[in-house]
Amino acid sequence: MRGPVAGRYAAALYEIASEEQVLPKYKNMVDTVEGELKGIEKVIEDNPDLQKLLYHPQITPAAKKELLVKLFEGKVSDVTGNFLALLVDRRRETYFTDIVAEYIALANAGRNILAAQIASAVELNDKEKGELNKILGSLAGKKVQTTFTVDPSIIGGVVVRMGDKIIDGSVKTRLASLKERLKAIS
Repeated sequence: MRGPVAGRYAAALYEIASEEQVLPKYKNMVDTVEGELKGIEKVIEDNPDLQKLLYHPQITPAAKKELLVKLFEGKVSDVTGNFLALLVDRRRETYFTDIVAEYIALANAGRNILAAQIASAVELNDKEKGELNKILGSLAGKKVQTTFTVDPSIIGGVVVRMGDKIIDGSVKTRLASLKERLKAIS
């Protein structure tokens, strides 16, 4: 259920931010809201006590909203502040992290950016990262925003996740495939 709920709320927030962006006063509202959501997510993530209060089902929405106002009033736009209040009123605050991820995906799609996660067995140098970015960008036909991680379990090569596609060029997968073929022969 998390996906559909997060998707609906993120889509609604993205639509509001996009509409507000038409006004000169709110020129970069989509980017502003994205930055604010990331900042709020970091604050919540870094404070376990805040998480307990915000996600506790027996704490009233009024108390949660009061806490959020104290923490973020004057630091976030009205769009983001009103959205947080709506989440609390509808008791959807536990979906916040998923909503942020969905919103970022929508904003990136609007900017023609595709997110890609690349896992390699060893740390890649800047030249290798740049070449991978260039190759993935030409494959996707979009600007690619990459995050790199190291996963020694893949032994060698890389595993690329772009949207719903996975390109697995790892030695681990090749060895598993070879093992299956050898089993089939014997």
